[in-house]
Amino acid sequence: MTDRLLELFKQSDRDYISGEELSGKLNISRTAVWKQIERLKQQGFQFEAIPRKGYRLLSAPEKFDLPSLLAGLRTERFGRQLHLRDEVDSTQIVAQQLTAAGAPEGAVVLAELQTAGRGRMGRRWHSPKGKGLWFSLILRPDWLPLSQTPQLTLLTAVSLCRAVRQVTGLDAGIKWPNDLLIDGRKVAGILLEANVENGTLQHVVAGIGISVNLTEDDYPPDIRAIATSLAIAAGRRIDRSLLFVELLAEWERLYALYRSEGFAPIKLLWEALTVSLGREIVCRMPQETVEGFAEAIDEQGALLVRLNDGSVRKMFSGDVEFR
Repeated sequence: MTDRLLELFKQSDRDYISGEELSGKLNISRTAVWKQIERLKQQGFQFEAIPRKGYRLLSAPEKFDLPSLLAGLRTERFGRQLHLRDEVDSTQIVAQQLTAAGAPEGAVVLAELQTAGRGRMGRRWHSPKGKGLWFSLILRPDWLPLSQTPQLTLLTAVSLCRAVRQVTGLDAGIKWPNDLLIDGRKVAGILLEANVENGTLQHVVAGIGISVNLTEDDYPPDIRAIATSLAIAAGRRIDRSLLFVELLAEWERLYALYRSEGFAPIKLLWEALTVSLGREIVCRMPQETVEGFAEAIDEQGALLVRLNDGSVRKMFSGDVEFR
């Protein structure tokens, strides 16, 4: 039904089609027409609706082209094995399955749409079709001590922030531990899931969600005030493919730097890009809430918070709010 509906809009040559005409040609009710259009909106199609004139198709979702993506890569390993999917429940789940089957370090699962995208602490990540970068990268840092695994989240955040700034020119900043903000609103998130056996780190699946070309109407009402997209912030459409290849190049370069020189250079880069330090914060965790002044991060990537009594508390995870 949606294919037939889209064909009618293509035949209209961007002109309006009334709900009555669509109803007659598809042999369904006008309510059913509306439902089909709403379903297409969820897939990334944009429509204009005007009373007494009808509906007009404004744009179709942009689609990735696998050969073009591979040709644009400037990496040795990251993204060289690229699994492009039209729709998945979660790229994290698919990447975990590929990891279990022996996928190499640098393999990537990239999806146009996630129906059950995951964020931290089991939250759902809003990932509509053709509007963002929803992907997971497989890492196999068997050389990394387990205690240093949190550093990978900060390294990923630095790579993401630098790539976004390079491609868009936007003043993006890192919110500890794993969010990217623009003008105080969330534009991207990071989820790292590690597999450990006998106290040894086996692999890490790093999930990235970047709201690239979402409009205000693409966001559910409950997150509209706290979320944004690169397109909203920049006032123009952003090339998703260009951002993807830039991010992988930056990520691979910093990953190699981290392996050869340790966390020190990554720490310096993170401190230069963060919006979390030097301000009063509230850090919410499942069992408690900590309030204080965010002073620094330590050599493990933990956030150092000075409490009102003058003591310093190390935070390894939590949701940070600014006061």
